[in-house]
Amino acid sequence: MKYDVLQVLGMVLLVVCAQALVRLLVDEGERGPLDGLPGGFLPLLLAYAVLTATGVLLTGWAHSRAKALGRR
Repeated sequence: MKYDVLQVLGMVLLVVCAQALVRLLVDEGERGPLDGLPGGFLPLLLAYAVLTATGVLLTGWAHSRAKALGRR
């Protein structure tokens, strides 16, 4: 059950941060949920990229752990 919750949290993190990353690159006025982060464009871009990668890794890890337990 905990791997299912972690997998869902990873997917939510992935979707929210990937969408914000694309919006940041396409529409310069839209800064997304991390709007208050100081430093300008580059730190915000890096933060979204790291959080998107974290979402991918968390989702994949939780899926493989659940699969190892015979739940997938």
